[in-house]
Amino acid sequence: MASRSDDRARPGLFPFLKNPHGPQPRANALADCGWGRILFAQTFGDADHLLSEIRTEGQEQRDIAMYVSDPHVLLAAAPAELFLDPSHTFRLKLATYRAADRRPSGFVVRRLVPDTDIDGVNRLYALHRMIEVRPDFFEQQANGRLLTYFVAEDEETGAIIGTVTGIDHVCAFDDPEKGASLWTLAVDPQTPHPGVGEALIRWLAEHYIARGAATMDLSVLHDNKGAIALYEKLGFHRLPVFAVKRRNVINERLFAGNDPAKAMNPYARIIINEARRRGIGVEVIDADGGLFELRSGGRTIRCRESLSDLTTAVALSICDDKAMTRRIVEAAGVSVPDEIEADDQEAVRAMLERYGSLVVKPARGEQGRGVAVDLDTIESVEQAIGIARQHSDRVLVESFHKGDDLRLVVIGFKLVAAAIRRPAEVIGNGRDTVRQLIERQSRRRAAATGGESNIPLDAETERCVAKAGYRLDDVPAEGVAFAVRKAANLHTGGTIHDVTELVHPRLVEAAIKVARAIDIPVVGVDFIVPNPTEPDYVFIEANERPGLANHEPQPTAERFIDLLFPLSMPAAARDVRRADAAAQH
Repeated sequence: MASRSDDRARPGLFPFLKNPHGPQPRANALADCGWGRILFAQTFGDADHLLSEIRTEGQEQRDIAMYVSDPHVLLAAAPAELFLDPSHTFRLKLATYRAADRRPSGFVVRRLVPDTDIDGVNRLYALHRMIEVRPDFFEQQANGRLLTYFVAEDEETGAIIGTVTGIDHVCAFDDPEKGASLWTLAVDPQTPHPGVGEALIRWLAEHYIARGAATMDLSVLHDNKGAIALYEKLGFHRLPVFAVKRRNVINERLFAGNDPAKAMNPYARIIINEARRRGIGVEVIDADGGLFELRSGGRTIRCRESLSDLTTAVALSICDDKAMTRRIVEAAGVSVPDEIEADDQEAVRAMLERYGSLVVKPARGEQGRGVAVDLDTIESVEQAIGIARQHSDRVLVESFHKGDDLRLVVIGFKLVAAAIRRPAEVIGNGRDTVRQLIERQSRRRAAATGGESNIPLDAETERCVAKAGYRLDDVPAEGVAFAVRKAANLHTGGTIHDVTELVHPRLVEAAIKVARAIDIPVVGVDFIVPNPTEPDYVFIEANERPGLANHEPQPTAERFIDLLFPLSMPAAARDVRRADAAAQH
């Protein structure tokens, strides 16, 4: 059963009834959502009854006691077990709801189809660190009225890029106020389509309007300023009620108090949070630089994001010098592009004639700074060389190879994650200029990455826009999509798409060869591939400080902490690791 209630609530129990002496909701009501239960606190007779139900929370579940009007009473009954959720409750009055002037393009919103959509929805849950729902639960709800699932589907690829769940309060507990609520709103942070979250919220609101509902509520973390701004724009207002949760591992970050990683970027935070989860001590040394120290069992390791004391200065210097990296991995049998120094102008011209298109990059640098890709004229090559010299005295010119940019994260000489990285792209809507589309997409990428990803409006962006046939002040037709950068770097607005389960074994083997040739314990290896499921590739570079947060839900932070502090691993995982090591020997 997805919901449960019994008897009738005592008169006056529901504090927001317009007529507290009229019809009452059913008592002790709850709704099972698969990831946990919503306990409708206003239907419980007293704190003892509600606490008793909260204590039946299942393993790996996240129950939420909602609409708690007197949280201090409930918390006083079990202060070591419960905590006040740091979220606001918002309500939308459906009678005053205004539909959008325009429907979004590039995707459609529809009901969830269990047979085809479950994996896509659970992928989004995992990306947002939500609890995944077992497939048979979705199937059980297919014909019910209590829970409603909508998904947003990309019209071109068919991928699920957003999802939302609704609960009908009349079905849940005969709500006299005819309410409803919105839960598990999740949008793919890599989607190029604007307005996916808003479209899902509107779709659900209009669904409940058709059902005759009067209100739709939601809960949002107090510091999620972007989401709160959207809800307020749509007409939601705050309610003076609260949510209470149990102190479990899933909720730990909400009640653990001072967070040493709060001021740090996502690449440091993901590691610190995993370390704290295992009881490893953390000291932030320099938040702006991503530098911190981990301590456990007499062992102390300094890290700058995923770069740690375990990476030697020699390995670091090899990765820093891209020409040296190329020579070392080529000697190990890894396929590499042709490469020359930019100082030899005649050789550059000859290479352009031979390959038709080139890549220019600083010999030293990171985060895609100064890199220009797919340069097919000598003028564009020379201009790119001039820009690259601003980042490094030495500039390299390489043969350009068409294909996808594949990042493979190797930790402890084992593949942990693989993802295709795509350059920043915009989609025309027939109204906005290219410049406006870029600025809007840049804001979305920044919001999705904690400010780490932005599309710069620089000469390289103008070149890529021109190559697509536009100027920055042109207005592309609706639905027209084109790249505004050529390098697929996340820091310049690129997106990342997980292919860990699909990547060809030869690519995995080549990435591990790179790691062993450099002798580096943690590395991001970049290849250009025609297809990640095929064996062909060409090596681009090795990154000694890969962004582990970019590869969620793959267990990159978990494997990184395993490497640094093997005794913090669960015993079963240590046994598997020992067995693998023995098999290799």
